[in-house]
Amino acid sequence: MEIQTFAELAARKCKPCEGGVKACPLPVAERQLANLPGWELTYGGQRIRKAWQLKNFLEGLRFFQDVAEVAEADAHHPDLHLEGYRNVSIEIWTHSIGGLSENDFILAAKIDKIAEKYSKKPTSANS
Repeated sequence: MEIQTFAELAARKCKPCEGGVKACPLPVAERQLANLPGWELTYGGQRIRKAWQLKNFLEGLRFFQDVAEVAEADAHHPDLHLEGYRNVSIEIWTHSIGGLSENDFILAAKIDKIAEKYSKKPTSANS
């Protein structure tokens, strides 16, 4: 996988992945994440995750609705978590390969573009 800028990732569309490809190696994932501030590796480098604290519960649901529309358009579906009424987090990986693919970084960049319009503050994955 070639390392891409935030803008390059956000402009791409996820490609169908039915398995049969190798997951992104950890060193490559780490280099790619340098272009996606706030995203962290989880599950031993098999997934990426980012968390935000939004204004309130309804804003969290609106954020997830916007993310769901983009995810559905790219046929790549993240795990969405809402806790404590306004703390949201998103975890992404390619289920069919049990690890990270280029699609995960593309979707992360698109989610970051969506997040720009919300009154949030990034939080660490351990918050």
